[in-house]
Amino acid sequence: MADAAFTSLTSERLLLRRFRPDDLDAFVAYRSDPQVARYQSWEVPYLPSQARQFLAELQASHPDTPGEWFQFAVALRRTDLLIGDCAALVRADDPRQAEVGVTLGRAHQGQGCGTEAVRRLLDYLLLQRGKHRVSASCDARNTRSAALLERVGMRREGHLRESTWCNGEWTSELLYAVLGREWPPSR
Repeated sequence: MADAAFTSLTSERLLLRRFRPDDLDAFVAYRSDPQVARYQSWEVPYLPSQARQFLAELQASHPDTPGEWFQFAVALRRTDLLIGDCAALVRADDPRQAEVGVTLGRAHQGQGCGTEAVRRLLDYLLLQRGKHRVSASCDARNTRSAALLERVGMRREGHLRESTWCNGEWTSELLYAVLGREWPPSR
């Protein structure tokens, strides 16, 4: 059964929730930061009109829609301040599998927030939603993302050389995954 009524997930410091209209300015700000967007698929500046449309489209979706990315707002639990987002894509060809990703504003990087958000998302997908396998990929030059994926317990399964055309150049990808029976890893 789909989680169409999804509202939020909590962890020690974070709240993973649906986006709201008042998130617009913070969302545009970190997505427009060239250092944040460097290894992402969008171009900067990230326009408010793009953000408005994106956030409006999310209101009609839920985390279990096969073949569609669902973006979770990542907010500080105490203040509800938006600091980034993480996403899950349930595979259209096999809804027992999913892919995840994470983006944080620069001011909140290097503080364990990305690790905490991805761990909570993996708990949700593997334990609550019963997914068999969750994968992730990152630009091979993005050593901080690779370290995060390994830190949360995902296994590096591949290195695809110059496999993706992104932001005007060929980039290489690192592939990661974890199986439901391996989760949670001993921390």
